[in-house]
Amino acid sequence: MSTITIYHNPKCGTSRNTLAMIRNSGVEPDIIEYLKTPPSRETLVALIAAMGTPVIDVVRSKEAVFTELNLGAPGVTDAQLVDAMLAHPVLINRPIVVTPLGTRLCRPSEAVLDILPQPQQGAFTKEDGEVVIDAKGRRA
Repeated sequence: MSTITIYHNPKCGTSRNTLAMIRNSGVEPDIIEYLKTPPSRETLVALIAAMGTPVIDVVRSKEAVFTELNLGAPGVTDAQLVDAMLAHPVLINRPIVVTPLGTRLCRPSEAVLDILPQPQQGAFTKEDGEVVIDAKGRRA
């Protein structure tokens, strides 16, 4: 069985749907509730590098603290963004999933399907009623 880790916020519907799709593939992942147990600088930087996305894409720009800290201003560096995420973990976008096939910010939640080593084992419907996987295990 492969190891999968999800940086999870149980209050987030996208994060809950992503976790449910991981479980629907027959795997119980390592769950890190990053608001309770934030990643170290080394881990956060490594996750961002593994995703291959700009640092700003991993920052939750809709959080009030983003505006309060003026993080959208011209000239804000990647290091400053990382510092802000470490000081205010609510700024870390979620869920981030790490599997043997890659690391991804799973927004939308079905993005996790591209990096799961095992196929879905049954139908899956998101909390909002959107069908993602049909009864035959295929993407809808």
